[in-house]
Amino acid sequence: MAAPDISRAIDAVWRIESAALIAGLTRIVRDVAVAEDLAQDALVAALEGWPASGIPENPGAWLMAAAKHRAIDHLRRTKLLHRKHEELGVRLQAAAPNPEEPEEGEIGDNMLRLIFMTCHPLLAAETRVALTLRLLGGLTTDEIARAFLVPEPTVAQRIVRAKKTLTEAQVPFEVPRGADLNARLSSVLEVIYLIFNEGYSATAGDDWVRPALCEDALRLGRVLAELAPGEAEAHGLVALMEIQASRLAARVGPGGEPILLLDQNRARWDHLLIRRGLASLERAERLGGRDSYVLQASIAACHARARTAAETDWPRIVSLYGELAERLPSPIVELNRAVAVSMASGPAAGLELVDRLVDDPSLRGYHLLPSVRADFLKKLGRLGEARAEFERAASLTRNSRERDLLLSRAASCAG
Repeated sequence: MAAPDISRAIDAVWRIESAALIAGLTRIVRDVAVAEDLAQDALVAALEGWPASGIPENPGAWLMAAAKHRAIDHLRRTKLLHRKHEELGVRLQAAAPNPEEPEEGEIGDNMLRLIFMTCHPLLAAETRVALTLRLLGGLTTDEIARAFLVPEPTVAQRIVRAKKTLTEAQVPFEVPRGADLNARLSSVLEVIYLIFNEGYSATAGDDWVRPALCEDALRLGRVLAELAPGEAEAHGLVALMEIQASRLAARVGPGGEPILLLDQNRARWDHLLIRRGLASLERAERLGGRDSYVLQASIAACHARARTAAETDWPRIVSLYGELAERLPSPIVELNRAVAVSMASGPAAGLELVDRLVDDPSLRGYHLLPSVRADFLKKLGRLGEARAEFERAASLTRNSRERDLLLSRAASCAG
């Protein structure tokens, strides 16, 4: 295999194996920063050795074995091996009796612990996102910075501070239990959904969607749902992301321009993802789930089941948004409910609800409020007001594709 091919293969192996590798090492050294350094050392060894020896049959096991040797050296250097010989022996035996054949269930167990560690509430939301994508998504600092349109040094600082915070706070490498579990699970799911939403509808930049981020979030969500099969909330989030992701190809035109839901070619929706999403939703409901993710997935399912936009069950969507508003009171939920009401009962009914939100301080600067209001005004024939609202919405968005769409809609009101 040529050198460039080897490098690409090693990069692919790293993206697949790095999360499990770091999780296993964190279990041994109890420090996520040290674990990442040891994993990187193993990667360097692969880059140096594999071009000559070839890629091993089980590259993940090779990397883990190499990293564990380095973990032992690290513990010796810090004199932990001598003072905690028995503890180290127990850890290494539990972590990998045979480095070529990890104990059954170990990888999943370690991954679940690492997810809860990277999404600890001690960390700010944007820091959790960066650390999770770095350690579990396998993304480089530069890739994370480009995805969220922030300077690379900013992302690097967030990641360094996050690892330092976790080390200093001695956050245990474990899945929380009892009352702590629900709080921590919500944090994990929130981070995964933040990543997905940024991919589904980018807040800034020149691309309206970033499918790679959606794929990263979906992968993390699926891992979590598999590792926590009894948690309805996790299955609800996976259902929501699967169904939403099914529309990605239809959300943009040939030139990258946005295509709104009711204008999309539903033949371009990914029906495999829809079936997977509906199955996850059914599983969440069987587990008694009725949280915000399950309700949002149920709303998405109404769109997925409609063969055409005209067949959408808007009254049911209105009802689901009403239930969601009771469980998760939010002006954004009310804004979405207003859209559903307008489709079920006419634009005047929707406008009445939206006008109640105009003075809400939390929506000040939120571009979708004037955008939705403009749409209702246009349908009511109040074109001058609609044009002004579309232009206001365009001035508030930081996404160039969305700005072009809003300005185009404003221009359509000129007649």
